Amino acid sequence: MAALVRAGWGFAMPRILGFVIAIMATLLAPPAGAADIKVISAGAVRGLIAAMIADYSRQTGHKFDFKVGTTGQLRAIIASGEPADLIIASATLMAELETSGKMMPGSRADLGRVGIGVAIREGATMPDLSTPAAFKQTLIDARSVAYTDPREGGTSGIYFIGVLDRFGIADVVTRKAVLTNGGRAAVEKVAQGEAEIAVTLISEIVPVKGARLAAPVPQALQLYTVYAAAIPASSTDPASARALTAALTGPAMAERWKAAGFEPPK
Repeated sequence: MAALVRAGWGFAMPRILGFVIAIMATLLAPPAGAADIKVISAGAVRGLIAAMIADYSRQTGHKFDFKVGTTGQLRAIIASGEPADLIIASATLMAELETSGKMMPGSRADLGRVGIGVAIREGATMPDLSTPAAFKQTLIDARSVAYTDPREGGTSGIYFIGVLDRFGIADVVTRKAVLTNGGRAAVEKVAQGEAEIAVTLISEIVPVKGARLAAPVPQALQLYTVYAAAIPASSTDPASARALTAALTGPAMAERWKAAGFEPPK
């Protein structure tokens, strides 16, 4: 009897093992329709978009190749022929791309707009930013000011140099400047105590631990930048890119955009 049982198990084991392997393969396999999506994105939306995409990836099984940069860096990346299924960029750069015929007609979706703000270290004394004159004095009094190197082509760095010229204090501030390759990096300098204040897009201030938004720059000096998503004509998976865009602009994401410092596009 024992021999028969052993023999029965001997015949059954290959079938059982095959059944278990099939189940494991099903459980470990990516969801049907999972895709590899290449995204090129402006640094101003990096923290927020990365978190949204991580959630979306868990829901869909899609994988993402995510590259970020300033407007100038993105312009160079795209010009180099870097493949992408979705591009997220400032409205200015997006208009250039649309004019060049590189984007799929009708695929653009405006995501939101964000203004410029001043970052200080957590616990630091709040500077006076209530008026242009007060902002100017704050820049003069600050021991060091971090901002994106304008040569990087970033929106906030180019804006800030314009403000300094308008105030007539470019020489004063550039002598104590802490230049970075992006707005978030400027805020991190503040968080690490390597700069007293930073001037950059509000969306690059909010996510950085150890720093906080002191206030937006005075309204008379404010610059709002609209960010948009669109599908390149060369995309190999436009359907997945459209689905991602719909998820990013859906009602469920509205509060996340707001919490990150964005306003609805205007």
